[in-house]
Amino acid sequence: MQKMVSDEDLQSMIEAVGYHDTSRTFTVRTLVDFFLLAALHEWKSFRHGADVAKMYGLPTFHYSTVSKKAKEVPYDVMKRLFALVVSTCNRQTRRSLRFPKALRVVDSTTVTVGKNRLTWAPYHGERSGVNMHVAYSPEQQMPSDIVETVGLRHDGPVGEQLTDVPSVLVEDRAYFKIERLDRFVEQKQPFVIRMKDNVEIHQKKSLKRLPSSSFIVADFTCQLGTKQCRSKKRHRVVIFQDAKGHDIRVVTNVLGASAEKIAEMYQERWTVEVFFPMGKAIPKRSNVVWH
Repeated sequence: MQKMVSDEDLQSMIEAVGYHDTSRTFTVRTLVDFFLLAALHEWKSFRHGADVAKMYGLPTFHYSTVSKKAKEVPYDVMKRLFALVVSTCNRQTRRSLRFPKALRVVDSTTVTVGKNRLTWAPYHGERSGVNMHVAYSPEQQMPSDIVETVGLRHDGPVGEQLTDVPSVLVEDRAYFKIERLDRFVEQKQPFVIRMKDNVEIHQKKSLKRLPSSSFIVADFTCQLGTKQCRSKKRHRVVIFQDAKGHDIRVVTNVLGASAEKIAEMYQERWTVEVFFPMGKAIPKRSNVVWH
């Protein structure tokens, strides 16, 4: 982080949002370093972090200082910091998946706390929650973009803010909507999206005969939905089996790739599921305020 984000870079972000850092010891930089170390070493709380901070080169401070600073620093500083780190890391591709286009895996995760902690974000029962809608790059092994909302906000509409025409969107059933698929075709937005189980198939036309040994069950084009709500466009559907022998149905407008490659694209969606637990590795008693 010190190599990627200089003190001058961070200071320009602070000034851009109109925040004046008056602290001489526990600065914004110290707050950022604290959270990075807390995630890396899985500190249990602010108190725990304050007790061991000196061992990791941080100044001596009372644990309540972290909470006060986190409430005081505008959230937009962290957003700008995230954008700078992502843009810097994206300059080099860490690995190539050999797909026709870069993949952009979109999914969300919910972070919950007691309802009194985030009174403006009621979730379920005695819990409050916020959703992190993430566009994740398997090639870069890191998120490309994030949109944050309250926990009860539905994934589908928010996911449209994370589209990217040069990339192939890879999404689960929560983002499936027939009208959205037709619009993606018109916008030339490539996609591989898992279909809901109850979606009807109309005027099915197989693309090719599949060998009996293939894990691909079917590969065809069709219209989707009932007579009352049917897609205007014909879409490609690939059905394949997962490791447990369950049929997975995905719809796509990527025609230049084999059915096996389409299945591989969807299977890359697992990378964002692996990322989410790592992203939640923060102190359990964190009092970060969301603006």
